Amino acid sequence: MNSTWLNRGNATGAFFAHTLIACCLAAGLLAGCDSQPPESASPVATAQQQVAVPADPAVQEPLADAALAEGMVNPGYQEKPDWFANSFLDIREDIADAEAAGKRVLLYFYQDGCPYCKKLLDTNFALADTVQRTRDHFEVIAINMWGDREVTDLAGALSTEKEFARALRVMFTPTLLFMDEQGAVVLRLNGYYPPHLFNAALDYAAQHGGSAPGFREYIAQLNPVAASGTLHSDPSFLPASTDLAARQSGKPLLVMFEQQDCAPCDELHTDILQRPESREQLARFDVIVLDMWSQDPVRRPDGSTGSVAGWARELDVKYAPTLVFFDAGNSEVFRTEAYLKAFHTQSSMDYVALRAYLEYPEFQRFISARAAALEAQGIHVELME
Repeated sequence: MNSTWLNRGNATGAFFAHTLIACCLAAGLLAGCDSQPPESASPVATAQQQVAVPADPAVQEPLADAALAEGMVNPGYQEKPDWFANSFLDIREDIADAEAAGKRVLLYFYQDGCPYCKKLLDTNFALADTVQRTRDHFEVIAINMWGDREVTDLAGALSTEKEFARALRVMFTPTLLFMDEQGAVVLRLNGYYPPHLFNAALDYAAQHGGSAPGFREYIAQLNPVAASGTLHSDPSFLPASTDLAARQSGKPLLVMFEQQDCAPCDELHTDILQRPESREQLARFDVIVLDMWSQDPVRRPDGSTGSVAGWARELDVKYAPTLVFFDAGNSEVFRTEAYLKAFHTQSSMDYVALRAYLEYPEFQRFISARAAALEAQGIHVELME
């Protein structure tokens, strides 16, 4: 065993309809893509219980602030995550299947060309904790509000996607209906919710049945914190415009693919990477932070040039932050793409800097050995600090 590293750092019967008042309220407050239903649209014949969008200003103001942000353009068709349910759109079967798996159904109404749908997919579902929350508790079924696929509702009636959306008074995209095991809507979100509020909605809908507390009260009590909305940097990091093929330091390269709306990125930079042990590890690398959605050009380690977003796509970067490590020869040797606390983050840097992947192909074996060595030196390892 190489002993050099031993002294290194710690590391939703019937569906429920919105009333006209709720729709108008949502129109005034929610960030989402407007739709224009055909003139023949008729109101829903039955409604058992209205589940309205929360009207608490503290919940709505961040959504209004997020409206029409720079770069919100018509994105065209957007591929859905491969973990969305492959449904025949028989909602009765979908609910039964989800219940058998210990989950609930989440209906996601979208339309092609909706920038807020794109933001939901690209921003919220680029966060590993959001994806995990969703996959743990819901089967997500995508429904095109203008689509012609056949839908079977809870009463067994047949319709098309667009007729189904019209009957449910879907006025915005994205619209999300969280359903319980009996097919009742326990929460309805009209429009885009940023990650901190969307995560709260996932947690609420996974465990509540539409009774007290209401979502507004739940949010007020939880008081989730929004991400900073900034892309982090550091004086010791390489500028984003750096020619990565022309590095002369001889150090391995650490590329941090991140995004602005990313609470885990905030924690990484304002806490984990500010610790002395982390600073020591960072000094062993050329480090660069790149916006995984940026169209700015970057010259990559292999000498090719293209957009940062294109490079992230080619590298199959799915989550923010993703840390990709390249050796001095500019070959990728390791990456982390999950939420990690300090010890694991520091250990990943140590793993690459020492080229320990040659001796320990399994990172977990390296982690265990490193932790044991530190404990033997009297340095207690707290994995979740």
